[in-house]
Amino acid sequence: MKKIVFAGIIAFGGFLTANAQCKTVSTLTENFDTWKEINKCWTAQQGKAMLYASDKKIIFYSMSSPGENMYLVTPKIKAGKYTLTFDISDNGGETKLELFSINNTSDAKSYVSIAKSSKIEGGKKTFDISLKKDSNLGMKVLLNGVHQAVYVDNFSLKPKK
Repeated sequence: MKKIVFAGIIAFGGFLTANAQCKTVSTLTENFDTWKEINKCWTAQQGKAMLYASDKKIIFYSMSSPGENMYLVTPKIKAGKYTLTFDISDNGGETKLELFSINNTSDAKSYVSIAKSSKIEGGKKTFDISLKKDSNLGMKVLLNGVHQAVYVDNFSLKPKK
């Protein structure tokens, strides 16, 4: 019995330690070069499609499930005004991107659009973002065809001066 209780304490302590490392941030700079999977402080919501790290970038891939809402969610960000930049491209077809502030990653009703859905045309994207309270930032990608992909790289969120 003592071993079971001790193992439970260690497991719970490990869980707390892992979550404690995901602090609220005021800047993010990520080129995804070292990611072998989605970083534990980020969240991938992929539905029946695939959202993964590979080839030094993040890949949103529809597989045989077009129309899935896929989100890449950042760690929590401090309230304030920011400039967000990232590189984005696709492998053709109709693809769209929308940005959200997210108060609770497990409650879709807390997802508030902060940049309307727009066609992905490749290249560097820049957005001015204002967060009224500490929130996560979500990138929603919509792929409308089978075997479509969108690639995201060089993600940078910096406070506005």
